[in-house]
Amino acid sequence: MLPKPRAIIFDWDNTLVNTWPVIHEALNNTFRDMGTPLWTFDKTRQNVKKSMRDSFPEIFGDAWEKAAELYQGYYRSSHLAKLEALPRAAEVLARVKQLGIYNVVVSNKKGPNLRKEVAHIGWADYFDKVVGADDAARDKPHLDPVHLAFENSGITPGPDVWFIGDSEIDIECAENAGCTAILYGTHAKEQPQFNPTHYHGFPYHAHVDGHAQLLAILGGT
Repeated sequence: MLPKPRAIIFDWDNTLVNTWPVIHEALNNTFRDMGTPLWTFDKTRQNVKKSMRDSFPEIFGDAWEKAAELYQGYYRSSHLAKLEALPRAAEVLARVKQLGIYNVVVSNKKGPNLRKEVAHIGWADYFDKVVGADDAARDKPHLDPVHLAFENSGITPGPDVWFIGDSEIDIECAENAGCTAILYGTHAKEQPQFNPTHYHGFPYHAHVDGHAQLLAILGGT
């Protein structure tokens, strides 16, 4: 049994919306321009977790800022047109709002891009705060963006805060914050690092394949 949520933290990419195709396309266009070997779609899904300021220096070294500028250009050229809600995600968000639960997004996507997507898909009214990469001093799995999301809310992150995300970065951040971690999606459980209680070594409290299961869980709150 999960504790009744006083608040919920949602990851964004591939937890509420499907953005893998546009991320993959923008990355490979960037790799091509930088003379770097392209990634397969599966490799993109395996490796895109950290924020750009944390991941691009690892990939591109000293040229990471040039690569970041290229990527942003490619991503912003098509991300709104290709934005796609995951099945029944809107129903989950409507239910959370109906229950009066404090609801935030904490993402490693750049804040301006994130907020444009939230507005474009018509979900701005569902969230009390939307926090993206570079909005805080550090990004997930650090706690800075979580603290920013709960600033002036009167809520302290703890077990009565559900943290829902699809990657180990989310589960690690949930553990760091002392929240109830809910691992989202079928991709995670197909990985060798998955077991029924831990993902990449980080503990979680529940796993759901999709939003239908989240609706069922919320029905019991």
